Amino acid sequence: MAKRESINLPGMAHGAPIPMGSKIGNTVYLSGIAGRDQEKNVMAEDPAEQAAAMFKNVRQFMEIAGGTPDDIIHMRILLKSADDRKYIDPEWQKMFPDENSRPARHALTTDVRQGFFQCEVVAVIG
Repeated sequence: MAKRESINLPGMAHGAPIPMGSKIGNTVYLSGIAGRDQEKNVMAEDPAEQAAAMFKNVRQFMEIAGGTPDDIIHMRILLKSADDRKYIDPEWQKMFPDENSRPARHALTTDVRQGFFQCEVVAVIG
């Protein structure tokens, strides 16, 4: 039986004692990641910049997990406001340009603690 492995992004640890994500075998869950720019260690005030940073963070997380965005099967987007969806869609289309091969997605409006949005990911690598 495969052993669970914690996955973290450098400089992006949660304040709680939980990893950014977890992997068993070829199944990966990302517990939630925001659009903080890792290089500058700041959260941009511009929601479009936050969206770009969030998707960049997802890409890096998937690489650390041993996969790519092509392995993502589901993404949940948590939005501070339903109006913020307009910032997500362009980055979504950049990451998943083939409209016939995109993961499932569900967006919810909720109290996002950091920035304008966060996302959760489920992936099956390989």
